[in-house]
Amino acid sequence: MTALFKKYKLDLIGIGLGLIAGFMYWKYVGCASGTCMITSKPLNSSLYGALMGFLVAGMFKRDQP
Repeated sequence: MTALFKKYKLDLIGIGLGLIAGFMYWKYVGCASGTCMITSKPLNSSLYGALMGFLVAGMFKRDQP
């Protein structure tokens, strides 16, 4: 189990930071009218942030043989 966490450490950090950033975006910026698809609900915003965090963290991965 520890080897799995070591292997995907960067991905997990990216997902965690993305979750936090997505929630903070919803809380402080959000959507005033409630019609925005992503920022109208905290779950949507957090999941979108997690996806973006995962993708950004993937840019910093090194290719391993």
